Amino acid sequence: MTAVVAFLVGFVTVRFLLMVSGDILASPALARTNYRNVTLATAGGLFIILTVLVIDAGRSVLGAIGVGSESGLTQARLAVLFAVFGFGFLGMVDDLAAHGDDRGFKGHLGALRDGRVTTGLLKLLGGAAVAIVIVASPGFKSGRTLVVDAALIALAANLGNLLDRAPGRTIKFGLVAYVPIAIAIGTAPIGIAVAPVMGASLGLLPEDLRERLMLGDTGANVIGAVLGLAIVLGSRDSIRLAVMLVLLVVNVAAELVSFSRVIDAVAPLRWFDRWGSRRADRGQGTTDVA
Repeated sequence: MTAVVAFLVGFVTVRFLLMVSGDILASPALARTNYRNVTLATAGGLFIILTVLVIDAGRSVLGAIGVGSESGLTQARLAVLFAVFGFGFLGMVDDLAAHGDDRGFKGHLGALRDGRVTTGLLKLLGGAAVAIVIVASPGFKSGRTLVVDAALIALAANLGNLLDRAPGRTIKFGLVAYVPIAIAIGTAPIGIAVAPVMGASLGLLPEDLRERLMLGDTGANVIGAVLGLAIVLGSRDSIRLAVMLVLLVVNVAAELVSFSRVIDAVAPLRWFDRWGSRRADRGQGTTDVA
C-alpha cells in the first residue's frame, strides 16, 4: 500500500499547489496559442516538479525526526529527482525559447546543417546526457547496458513529447502505461519513488483537459522519462532491451506518421484521446504541432 499512498500524496499535493498558486502561470513569457488559437500558459509541468520537490523535502524532514521508515534519500528517489529536474529543465527551455518550424529529428538535424542549433536539438542531446548520468550513477555498467538503459529513458522522454499534441494526451497514455509498470515493480524503492510523479500527473489532468494550462514539454518530458526510469530500475535486461527497441521503432515511426491521424482513425483511441476534453464537446481533432 506504500506506493498507493505515495501516488495519492502526489495527487493531493499538486491539487493544493494549483489551489494556492494564484497567478504563478500568468506571466506573458509563458503565454502560448493552442490548436484552437486560445492563449494559455505553457510549462504546466512545473507543478509536477514542484510537487516532487515538496514531497521529497517533507519525507526527508519526517525521516530526520524519526517518522517513517527512511531517514534519507534512497538511490531510487535520487534518480527520480535527477530525472524530474533534468528533463523538466530541458523541456522548459524548449517551451520558453523555441522558435521556428523545425520539428522532429530531421528538422533539428536539418537546422544544424544550416548552422543553427535549435532548442529541440538541445533537448534531445541534453536528454541523452541526463539519461547517461542517471544510468551510470549507481556504479560501473558495461557499454551495452549503459547504452540500452540510457536510450530507453531518453526515448521514453521523447515519446512523451511526441504525444503532447492534444490536451491531456500525454497524461492519459502515460497513466495507462504506468498501470502495468506499477503492478510489476510493486513496492520496490523505484515504485515508491515514481508514484508521486504519476499522482501529480493525474492531479494536473483536469487543468490540461479543460485547457486551463498546457502541460508543455516541461511535463511531457518528465512523465516519459520517469516511466522509462521505472522500467530501467525495475526490470531485467531482456525486458529493458525489448522495451528500448519498441520505443526506438515508435520514435522513428513518428518521423513518418502523424500520431494524431492514427489516433483519430481508430475509434477506441479517438474516444479515449478526446474523453473529458473540449474536443469531445465540439468533435474537433488536432494536428501534430509542437
